[in-house]
Amino acid sequence: MSAHTSQTELKLIGKLILEAEMTCETGLHVGAGKGSLEIGGSDNPVAKDAFGRPYVPGSSLRGKIRSLLEQSSGLAVPAELVFLSRRKGQEVRIHQSDRADDEICLLFGRSPGRMERVQGETLETSQATPARLAVFDAPLDVESITPQMRENLDDELTEVKNENAIDRITSQANPRTIERVPAGARFHARLVMDVLCEEDAPLFLRVLEGLRLLEDDALGGGGSRGSGRVSFSKLRLVWRGRDHYAKGAAEKEIAAGAALGVIQAAVADSAFSFLREES
Repeated sequence: MSAHTSQTELKLIGKLILEAEMTCETGLHVGAGKGSLEIGGSDNPVAKDAFGRPYVPGSSLRGKIRSLLEQSSGLAVPAELVFLSRRKGQEVRIHQSDRADDEICLLFGRSPGRMERVQGETLETSQATPARLAVFDAPLDVESITPQMRENLDDELTEVKNENAIDRITSQANPRTIERVPAGARFHARLVMDVLCEEDAPLFLRVLEGLRLLEDDALGGGGSRGSGRVSFSKLRLVWRGRDHYAKGAAEKEIAAGAALGVIQAAVADSAFSFLREES
């Protein structure tokens, strides 16, 4: 857990900004809901922007990072989870606590109020914690879809994967089609963490941990069936202190052009000296 206490004072010191290239190692399906269907089209389309180009919603990437960090911290257990929704078939459970040093709540925010735990007494807290981490929508690098790839795609930028669910008793097939962004496609990812006190800075190591966990997990739907493997490269991490916004001071580059492990080492080696430069 972190060094935060209920008396920790919050005031913007600066922002850590990480930009990276996210590459699809296998087809990626981040769903957009079924909506209206076209004849011959997929019944599970991917999220697209106003120009019809696939993108990865920041909420999907942020939610996956949160889920992986909850699991790695041992917090994805009934006594640590609360219900966001209890609608039958659409139950949503996330980690929430009233502990001042809870890193998940510090990174992703916490709202006051009464929440029903999955197991145990109802959680009732008056603490409100501002979210430190913002994850933005990741647009597609259209040039990553090469002419050779386009020749084999079902649509201009996406492929359709055909799957079958087989009834174990009758052997009846239940075919389904899933739209995916093809392997080799690249997206531009951007994550920003607000540092509101010196105790916040080490939380960024947890963000990097979440991204590394994601590389060996899956993003979006169909992960257990081969979809959603991604990798991060061409990373650049910069620090923009309060003077950058108030006085136009230059940003400080902490690491660039490296893999996630190298970025982790650079952050640890810095000993967060950029905080002291702000004071």
